Amino acid sequence: MSTTTAPERDPLARRSLHRLLVTAGVAGAVLLVAVGVVTGLALTALARERAALLGRVGPEALEGANAAARMVDVVGLVALLVLAAGLVGLLLWLRRAVVRPTEQLATEVRDVASGDLERPIGVRGPREITSLSRDVDAMRRALLAELAAIERARGELDRRGRELERSNSDLEQFAYVASHDLQEPLRKVTSFCQLLQRRYGGQLDERADQYIEFAVDGAKRMQVLINDLLAFSRVGRADGPVEEVEGDDLLDRATRNLAGALEETGGEITHDRLPRLSAEPALLTTVFQNLLGNALKFHGEEPPRVHVGVERDDDRWLLRFTDNGIGIEPEYADQIFTIFQRLHGRSAYPGTGIGLAMCRKIVEHHGGTIRLDPTPGPGSTFVVTLPALDHPTEENP
Repeated sequence: MSTTTAPERDPLARRSLHRLLVTAGVAGAVLLVAVGVVTGLALTALARERAALLGRVGPEALEGANAAARMVDVVGLVALLVLAAGLVGLLLWLRRAVVRPTEQLATEVRDVASGDLERPIGVRGPREITSLSRDVDAMRRALLAELAAIERARGELDRRGRELERSNSDLEQFAYVASHDLQEPLRKVTSFCQLLQRRYGGQLDERADQYIEFAVDGAKRMQVLINDLLAFSRVGRADGPVEEVEGDDLLDRATRNLAGALEETGGEITHDRLPRLSAEPALLTTVFQNLLGNALKFHGEEPPRVHVGVERDDDRWLLRFTDNGIGIEPEYADQIFTIFQRLHGRSAYPGTGIGLAMCRKIVEHHGGTIRLDPTPGPGSTFVVTLPALDHPTEENP
């Protein structure tokens, strides 16, 4: 056998009922006091009048006065009863007309606030409560319409996101297949151009030698470009082993790979103590090598100087690669990370324009970011942010 309990009264309605009862009780008490005072004054006046009449008119007239006094008492008692009944009726009316509609409105608003936006709000009662009910229901309908619009926009955004992801995947697959399949024919073209140059170099006229040189140079540059494009398309396709590695070791490895450029330019690379990082060592070494190699390549009249600074920012490490090179204008801060974007001609600075784009892709693959910071004076500063390990040690604070 199940039992039901009465719904808990809303605190707002409970306070409203309490205020109404207190107000009605105070009003009733004031009325009762007023009636009591009036009745007491009337009885006092009647007593004085009775004493006066007793001395003037005698017992018969006094008996008539007593009858009139009793009539006044009856009338006063009846008035008090009517007043009490009126107060009770007022309280019952206030409860039915004000308290119950307020409780109903509070219950419906609470249901809507808990997530039931489909429930309409409609309360009958005094004009003020009815008007408030209509206003709240209008807010509910507006919120419902806004949520529906947001849901439609979210669905459209998800659809376009899936299309963009599929498009990017197709483009990466195309770049991978194209660059991979072009390797063999390009190797043949390069090899035969070089054979042609070695066998017939100097046996033909000067223009023929120049044409052969153009063909060999173009084939070599195409081979470098395809190799870079293939490396770019491979980033993130097959996740390699993620390890906890010493940042110093990766930077030293990148520096050793640049030994020839350092010797040629007379450059110098210094660095703070790098933290331990969670990364794919080969990919992150590629980032360090690209940034250091650019600093050595785009140097000014002075020998290149590169410093790698380290800063902790909450749960991330900031690695700052600062050089004294020719610098980069701030308006190109985003353009330089776009694939195949170059700020200088190939005759001035060799390269394919893929290096910084690959750096961004690798860093984002590791959950970080890379940006160009404004630098006062000559040189440039690249900032690489990478997630910090969750368990710092004494050696890696």
